[in-house]
Amino acid sequence: MVTGAAPLGGAPGGHSDELVRVSGVSRTFGRGEHAVHAVRDVSFRANRGELVAIRGRSGAGKTTLLNIIGGLDKPDSGQVVVAGHEVTAAGEAELLRLRRGTVGFVFQTFGLVPILSAAENVGVPLRLAQVPAAEREQRVAVLLELVGLGGHAAQRPYELSGGQQQRVAVARALANEPDLLIADEPTGQLDSETGRSIMDLLRAVVHARGMTALVATHDPALIDLADRVLVLRDGRLVDS
Repeated sequence: MVTGAAPLGGAPGGHSDELVRVSGVSRTFGRGEHAVHAVRDVSFRANRGELVAIRGRSGAGKTTLLNIIGGLDKPDSGQVVVAGHEVTAAGEAELLRLRRGTVGFVFQTFGLVPILSAAENVGVPLRLAQVPAAEREQRVAVLLELVGLGGHAAQRPYELSGGQQQRVAVARALANEPDLLIADEPTGQLDSETGRSIMDLLRAVVHARGMTALVATHDPALIDLADRVLVLRDGRLVDS
């Protein structure tokens, strides 16, 4: 275990501003001549209140790295600590608590439930956390206002534009007030203007709430909105 890291549920450790610590993480798929080295010995840290862009071409290892940090995948070697908790040593129950409370996810494909309204989609994580109905409704209303969709609460995904759907996805990711927001190519299906508005939103939320965001992108036009840029090439961190 990394020095200063606590098991999930324990007291956070390490530097007070540090939220994410990635140490020597590697992940390979397959074996022999067919092996794909998706992530190779990657190490970096991210602080609270920081939006970090992870840049690289398709196949560079961005998604694999984010999945490992968020506890969706296990590395072959190395360690990940999020909010003082060692993700790479956690069991399934601990990882479920991590994904429901400490980490929020935003994906390129939005991932909204088609039959639910915008408000109901945002409220899904709160229902899973058994938040009382009155508190849940109030928090959902605040989140929809935060992402500029206060007047669209009753609309279903098919009634919203792509940019609006992604804003609903961002609001849902923020529902349980996570410490870390992981966004994997969140603007990949959007036009450049809408994509920039989503990145502007993420940056504003990160700075206002003092959380951390790791955003994977291969769009150079969005890189300047990040506080810091990490560059992946063939699974290796080559610039920061």
